[in-house]
Amino acid sequence: MVVEFSAFPLGGAVSMSGRLTRVMRLIKAGGLPYTVGAMGTSIEGSWDEVMPLIRRCHEALLVNGERVMTHIVIDDRKGARGRLRGKVASLERKLKSQLHS
Repeated sequence: MVVEFSAFPLGGAVSMSGRLTRVMRLIKAGGLPYTVGAMGTSIEGSWDEVMPLIRRCHEALLVNGERVMTHIVIDDRKGARGRLRGKVASLERKLKSQLHS
């Protein structure tokens, strides 16, 4: 399954990149395929792999704040693997053009 999520602390400084470095370290250490976008991160893996990682990310932001918002979108397709890149590749084939990421 592919899960896109964003987690962010409420309150504090306007810029979040410094606070999100802790989250990115957790994602990198998680060992699952992932892509980072301007508004969220996509991770590919099983439910039992992805959801505990997202929980750790959420809790890491909550350590230094009073409130964290986490938004999760799940694409769970039976038997599908390699969808993180495969979904983009399929669209590129149909467009006959490479997309920027």
